[in-house]
Amino acid sequence: MSDGEIDDVDRAVLHALQEDARNTSSGDIAERTGTSDSTVRKRIQRLESDGIIKGYRAEVDYQRSGYPLRMLLFCTAAIPERGDLVPRILEIDGVVSVQELVTGERNLLVTAVGRSDSDITPVAQELLEMGLTVADEVLVRSHETTPFGGFDTE
Repeated sequence: MSDGEIDDVDRAVLHALQEDARNTSSGDIAERTGTSDSTVRKRIQRLESDGIIKGYRAEVDYQRSGYPLRMLLFCTAAIPERGDLVPRILEIDGVVSVQELVTGERNLLVTAVGRSDSDITPVAQELLEMGLTVADEVLVRSHETTPFGGFDTE
């Protein structure tokens, strides 16, 4: 198997880890995939070293944890600088994600959380100070995710 290429076992591993990485053992995944526990552990190690699995994180409900505002800030950055700005944007207090968009004038989507407008306003100000244009702001009511179905081999 070439570098970065994934097969059905890899897809099953990815799906199982997306469903519940904390409570799913390599033995559980081996049983689902008809492979051995050691095969699954090797696959996970390879997926991690290839950068396909980027990490394991807690999925936080910001609203229930005291940060009820989730704001999407659609920004415009100079195309040659767009990718270089992402690490700097992630350092801004309150920013929880940045997406680099490849179509349209709005080419960065910044997600920030806070308790009130006074928490979000400084985020927008710092973006402006970096030379970005904040083209639009959207307040999010809820945000839910699910494992990618393309990895489900069943």
